Amino acid sequence: MQIILETLLENTVIWAPRIGGATVIFLVFLFLANLIKRIIIKISEKINLDRNLLLLLARASSITLIIFGLITGLGTLGIDISAIVAGLGLTGFALGFALKDIISNLLSGVLILLYRPFKVGNRIIISGYEGIIISINLRYTELDAEGKKILIPNSKLFTDPITVID
Repeated sequence: MQIILETLLENTVIWAPRIGGATVIFLVFLFLANLIKRIIIKISEKINLDRNLLLLLARASSITLIIFGLITGLGTLGIDISAIVAGLGLTGFALGFALKDIISNLLSGVLILLYRPFKVGNRIIISGYEGIIISINLRYTELDAEGKKILIPNSKLFTDPITVID
């Protein structure tokens, strides 16, 4: 029983500073993630960016900082993070390949909201479809064609020729 208590005390002395340091590092990154998110929201409200684009940018930066903090904290604990980083890279590649159409629509939506080649209320013609733009979001653009709702993927709007009538 005495040997077990001594071993436990030795391990506590060795691991307590590492666990404390890793926790502090993760909490600092969590605080920074929330701070950056608030800063992005305040700045983009002043420069009048689209709300969907703003939320995407704030969320992406927050998640990136939290993941970076988690990996840094694990490295502080003494865990070999090279395999984790390689795994994240392979996972990102696999997800990117599997979700390429969704990511293409998302990035096209971001670029459409950023460059604003047309706006809600414009009448456009694309690939044989004509209608008035009702809404633009990150995935698709919604047209009203004589009472019919047409959803056009943003990747198509970004790559195909568009005629803006109004």
